[in-house]
Amino acid sequence: MKVALIGATGFVGSHILEELLLRNYEVTAIARHVDKIKDKPNVVAIQLDINEEGRLASVLKGNEIVISAYNAGWTNPNVYDDYLQGSRHILQAVKDAGIKRFLVIGGAGSLLNTDGIRLVDEKNFPKKIKAGALAAADFYEVVLREDDLDWTFFSPAIQMNPESSGIRTGKYRTGTDHAVQDHEGNSKISAEDLAVAIVDEIDNKNFIQKRFTAGY
Repeated sequence: MKVALIGATGFVGSHILEELLLRNYEVTAIARHVDKIKDKPNVVAIQLDINEEGRLASVLKGNEIVISAYNAGWTNPNVYDDYLQGSRHILQAVKDAGIKRFLVIGGAGSLLNTDGIRLVDEKNFPKKIKAGALAAADFYEVVLREDDLDWTFFSPAIQMNPESSGIRTGKYRTGTDHAVQDHEGNSKISAEDLAVAIVDEIDNKNFIQKRFTAGY
């Protein structure tokens, strides 16, 4: 099966790429800089800016699935606008390429607390990541209105970062609108097991036109 992966060299995207290759997928790996991945077997590395009009759609053609691990950069002062603009371009390019299956890696901010409030809207949400988290949460609202695509939106566990990563267990639990928590109330997953959950979803198609989350 042929999969296009946008953001293939980022923190999350690089782990998804390794999981796809582990399971023998053929990958069109798209990123701004591809030197680190251009010699990998079963990888066609494409260097481009996803905001280039028209080019992304032509690159996506011929694939059966598109995974977007796009990130506009947590330290980018324009992260909110840049993320939404880039994500909308990706969404349109998927349609223009005639591809039905679209998986988006979003953030945990769109998940709901026990009062039904988005985590990103809570008063104590970390300010340093709020703009990026809000952009991903707002893009989820855009994706929700898509009827023509077999989309899946993934929101990771609340604690998914380099400190929580480094080990692939192959085990996780899934949820939908609320964070998956362990018996101590922690919501964690490694980037490696996030990648397992994403590729499992490609294989199993459990969340078509739905959002899901995963944690231990």
